[in-house]
Amino acid sequence: MTHFNAFDGGSTEGVVMSFPKYAAGPAACVILSWFTGGALAQSSPESLPELVVTADRTPEPISNTGSAISVVNHEAIATTNAGSLVDALRAVPGLDITESGGPGSTTNIRLRGANTGQTLVLIDGIRVNDPTAASGDFDFSLIAPSAIERVEVLKGPQSALYGSDAIGGVINIITKKGGGPAQFNVRTEAGSYGTVSTSGSVAGSSGPWSYAVSGNGEHSNGFSRYGYRIPSIEAKFPNLENDGFDRVGGTARIGYDEGEGVKLESGFLSSFTRSAYDAATGAFPDTPSSANRQINQVWGKATVESFGGILTQSVNVFDTNIDRSFNDISYKINMLPANTTSTISDYVGNSVGAEYQGNVKVGPLGSVVYGARTQHETADVSMTKLLPVPGPTLPQLAGTQDTNSVFGLWQLPIGERLNVTMGGRVDDVAGVATFETWRTTAAYSVSETGTKFRASAGTGAKAPTLFQLYAPTYGNASLSPEQSFGYDAGIDQSLFNGRLTLSLTGYGNRFGNLIDFVVDGNNPLGHYINVARAETSGVEFGGDVVLVPGILKLNAAYTYLRAKDLATGLTLARRPEHLARFALSYTPMPEWLIEPRVVTVSKRFSGDDETGALAPYTRVDLYSEYKIDKTWKVFARGENIFNAHYQEVLNFGTTGPAIYGGFNATW
Repeated sequence: MTHFNAFDGGSTEGVVMSFPKYAAGPAACVILSWFTGGALAQSSPESLPELVVTADRTPEPISNTGSAISVVNHEAIATTNAGSLVDALRAVPGLDITESGGPGSTTNIRLRGANTGQTLVLIDGIRVNDPTAASGDFDFSLIAPSAIERVEVLKGPQSALYGSDAIGGVINIITKKGGGPAQFNVRTEAGSYGTVSTSGSVAGSSGPWSYAVSGNGEHSNGFSRYGYRIPSIEAKFPNLENDGFDRVGGTARIGYDEGEGVKLESGFLSSFTRSAYDAATGAFPDTPSSANRQINQVWGKATVESFGGILTQSVNVFDTNIDRSFNDISYKINMLPANTTSTISDYVGNSVGAEYQGNVKVGPLGSVVYGARTQHETADVSMTKLLPVPGPTLPQLAGTQDTNSVFGLWQLPIGERLNVTMGGRVDDVAGVATFETWRTTAAYSVSETGTKFRASAGTGAKAPTLFQLYAPTYGNASLSPEQSFGYDAGIDQSLFNGRLTLSLTGYGNRFGNLIDFVVDGNNPLGHYINVARAETSGVEFGGDVVLVPGILKLNAAYTYLRAKDLATGLTLARRPEHLARFALSYTPMPEWLIEPRVVTVSKRFSGDDETGALAPYTRVDLYSEYKIDKTWKVFARGENIFNAHYQEVLNFGTTGPAIYGGFNATW
């Protein structure tokens, strides 16, 4: 019997590095963060603090937070795969990614060893976890990276701030925002596997109005998701078909601010992806199955400042729709129509709601963030048989769920060096459960030595999904929320005027009451029950060193993860024990950048109970760009240039040596 969400280990779902500044985190983490100097460096925290909004639900310098948070900025995203946002995220310590056969395929993320559905994903602060997914996770193949300004990755249990699903942490995807004179951007890339990608954007402001509009289109012939570059499979199936994808999407953000304490904002996002996939099982695993996925999101926010900025209040309303349709094709003894099965499965999930948040500054006692939230979710799943005999559309699931929440966070400075936060939240899932969570953090800065110590601890919870509760045959309306306790502690250290920065974090998490899919004598087809327990712990390291100012910089990141099923003592599926990434940035002249990137991943298991062992691998990528002038830039990138053969999911292919190139124009 599996003891840690069977869907995490069993679903069918490569590697570039661009290392952002690493902030250190909450509860018991240890991070040393070196912020590099010289021409290649970001501004140091002392001269221009980078603001983050996810750590404490309000803008604050990253140097002040006690939470473990990493920021992947737009520049880092722009130097990676245009067809896959997750390639830019692979440089974040503590984060693990699996794609089931390259860009366009089902893509899942785990934070600190937690289940995929135990990471809350936000777009512009609005949750986008799919109500129709069995584990309630977000498929990162839904969104292209071109519309994104930055991604903030907040690690550790954060349910006290964000409610259900935020057990492993929170990933907040922040889209582009306008300001200043109008700026236009066009980027085009083409290369291996018949890949072409184009994106464009315009952003700026006029008087009290600000605007940002972007659009993108992508196509790739791809490669066979099943078996590509796996000799034993290619020998058995020599004519594997390519599984490509197409994506088109766009975003828009509009703001109004006359500078009199009232601010209005609105945002819209839409993205459609059509991709081919393989059954990967049976006598004919290479099938022409295809999937359509679409996400639409719209939100509006009003913010009012009162009493000279002492009190700030905001109301945010939102509506998110995720529509997925799968044409699943399989064969029996041959590929004749009479032996072909074709079934359409439609998944339509919607989330609509509103959130109020207030922020009160209380002088030497710091500030208090408080608020309330209401959300209504629906999940509709249906199935239609097309072959061998057409049939009617049959509903599989029609469920709704209402969640009402209240939360509060006190940010308290103690003297000039210590900042402490204490927060809690109550979530009431109507008809299911009410649960309480808490979180506390501390950050202690020693400016004389460029040192910051951090620590945090808290609890997390995840309400059962609509599928787990109400799916015919498999559902169990008596399920309780999953629970966790986590902690981390860290240290950030800057040396030699910022030329050397280090980050070291230690953490631990304990998960209980986990929902597992179990087959037993009373339920021969299986059902969900609360039985599983798991434990994860590890170390995250990040470092930058300027070897030659303005010319040569080294960045390194390393993650050690111990992830165990407490019932069996075995390693959880798809959790590598060791994962390291390195990037060496070389600028022989100010206009020219050359950056080799290396990732190495230890042995891991694709299935539960340490089944489906996957060999360790090391992959090398290369990125280079040349700035012709202030407007034009040309670039090229090579993926897997030394032809490493590896798998992220058992029997699913990964890219061979590939090259891509293009241009970027900004004016």
